[in-house]
Amino acid sequence: MQLSVIILNYNVRYFLQQCILSVQLAIQNIDAEIIVVDNNSSDDSCAMMKKHFPTVKLIENKENSGFPKGNNIGVQHAKGKYICILNPDTVVAEDTFLKVLAFAENQNNLGIVGCKLIDGSGHFLPESKRGIPVPWVAFTKIFGLYKLFPKSTVFNQYYAQYLAENQTGKTAILVGAFMVMHRKLYQEIGGFDENCFMYSDDIDLSYMVLQKGKSNYYFHESTVIHYKGESTIKDKKYLQRFQQAMTFFYKKHFKVSFFFSFFMKIGIVLFSFAKQQQGKQKTKMQPEHYILVSDDAALQNKLGIQFQKSIKRQTIAQSFARNGATAIIFDQNYLDFKTIIQTMEAHKNEGFMFRIIPKFADFMIGSDSSNDRGEIISINEF
Repeated sequence: MQLSVIILNYNVRYFLQQCILSVQLAIQNIDAEIIVVDNNSSDDSCAMMKKHFPTVKLIENKENSGFPKGNNIGVQHAKGKYICILNPDTVVAEDTFLKVLAFAENQNNLGIVGCKLIDGSGHFLPESKRGIPVPWVAFTKIFGLYKLFPKSTVFNQYYAQYLAENQTGKTAILVGAFMVMHRKLYQEIGGFDENCFMYSDDIDLSYMVLQKGKSNYYFHESTVIHYKGESTIKDKKYLQRFQQAMTFFYKKHFKVSFFFSFFMKIGIVLFSFAKQQQGKQKTKMQPEHYILVSDDAALQNKLGIQFQKSIKRQTIAQSFARNGATAIIFDQNYLDFKTIIQTMEAHKNEGFMFRIIPKFADFMIGSDSSNDRGEIISINEF
């Protein structure tokens, strides 16, 4: 078997459903398997899996064992030459794995391959590629120096800004939302460190791979949506765990002085507080106008009745006209995921909101910010 896709889920049932739909399409021409590990979700994630994806391997944990242990459990059941660690709040294109695996096969001394990630508004997520957060790099991140001097190699290492968004190349740290690597390498380094509950696990895994003398790569030729933050509410517990995670990474890999430890504690508190503020729920702007990209007139009428709005229906070839707060609704019964992703990227700076109706689903899904929780809207029958 060539590929095992490991998806760890916790209370994101609708995002999980869309994610698996996209993965199934992306592995049609690959000898591959999907393994879903559920960390004791309180929603109906497992019931949904058994109803809609009965052939997908589902592992139901009896507790929320955290990101590292949950993924390690999934890899234990994997059979593929390669594994992909994939977040449930992602959408892959139909050719994502074909492209990434072809790239991986051509590399010597391969570590981990990550890809280009965008949020639900189509904007690039800079954490798709990062540098090792050694003290100086962490300092430039915490105090925002990388924003002030984006072209300076002294200050731009945290988000590996020496690599452009659309430039494939070696990078140190990759994000745990999408990681492809040899299963044997994952096992050789012991997988994710289960002493870290979450948040620095991907940094730690990437760094352990580098210590093995391997090379990690950012691959820009396939784009994946990462709605981001769906499994985590940025509350006080988040703040505490984030501080613990960063402290864990530094204690594990760096011999530090008292002064450095003191500095890092202050920095982690400031950085964690900023993260918490970013994650606070803001008043969501509601669409005033809707564009449905579909060939389904019945769906157009159904949405018009539900939203009490006039729904404009058009093809993907037509230009999009924004009129105030406008949501573009992609009907995935009509469009493939790759086209949807490309369209979101192409119109990311035009002020649109994007929603997707997954194939055969009775809901639409989307997110307008990488800091806020996404939105699920049921599509009512009439």
